[in-house]
Amino acid sequence: MGVHTGNYTLDFERPVRELENQIQDLRGVSGKPHLDLSSEVGALQKKVDKLITEIYGNLSPWERVQLSRHPNRPHASDYIKEVLSDFHELHGDRKFADDPSIIVGFAYLDGRKVAVLGIEKGRKTKDKVHRNFGMPRPEGYRKAIRIMKLADQFNIPIISFVDTPGAYPGIGAEERGQASAIAENLAEMFDIKVPIVSVIIGEGGSGGALGIAIADKVLMMEYSIYSVISPESCASILWADPKKGETASKALKLSPSKAQELGVIDGTIEEPIGGAHRDHQKVFETMKKRLSKELDSLAGIGTKELTESRFKKFRNMGNETICQVAFDSH
Repeated sequence: MGVHTGNYTLDFERPVRELENQIQDLRGVSGKPHLDLSSEVGALQKKVDKLITEIYGNLSPWERVQLSRHPNRPHASDYIKEVLSDFHELHGDRKFADDPSIIVGFAYLDGRKVAVLGIEKGRKTKDKVHRNFGMPRPEGYRKAIRIMKLADQFNIPIISFVDTPGAYPGIGAEERGQASAIAENLAEMFDIKVPIVSVIIGEGGSGGALGIAIADKVLMMEYSIYSVISPESCASILWADPKKGETASKALKLSPSKAQELGVIDGTIEEPIGGAHRDHQKVFETMKKRLSKELDSLAGIGTKELTESRFKKFRNMGNETICQVAFDSH
């Protein structure tokens, strides 16, 4: 698949895009007879590589938020299609309806049978509306736990891909028990007796993310974010102005390194330089290897030890000692 950048460019990516466009133009001219511009192309490519390293090595918190939402980042459906094989999707919560914002089913990861869940935002406008912009409703969470219990029954490990600004806050969702659906998932997932690996691939927004992320191993992509609230919502509450999201993003400390310090996640998955949207194929290869590695590490753990360890991991979050050490270091 190679480099996949699309036409969408964030403000801080523009200098890189301009140089890449120049390289493309030079390569087009260079194809003509008796004209060799390879040295000029090489010089510009070195400049691009240096610029990418500088820009992405010094991202501000707000730029990291923008990158986690980049429309060309791989979505849950992309990982399911490219990382897994023989995927069979299941539908419905057996109570109300099917929620397209959460994709669930069974597949194979390098020959290993797995249950998979993914929150999908959608690509084009029609698909985004169909997927409710990646904001699950109660029936989505009930569908998710139904599949997890089925996996538990047949001793199949679970993988979840998280990418949501948060659970849907609409009236219908609240009427159908949004809060209790998420709370029930949190409680039920602690009792699932098979290994669970969860990856934040873009945005991990509050309980909407946590509803499918009570896992033995919680990982974050290098340029993803995981927070109790989105920067815009935080700004709305604190300053009654969602436009102050950039200010809020600094206070929220959204980086994977900070989340790992606080014991919220267990590790980070590196992205290609410049972000996952620049090279999908490389990201898929990295993801496949990491998921296999994590499931291998959990395979030999006994059921009692697995569930107890999972419970203790989440119980210790917010532990005064852990938090103090993390905040003292900054």
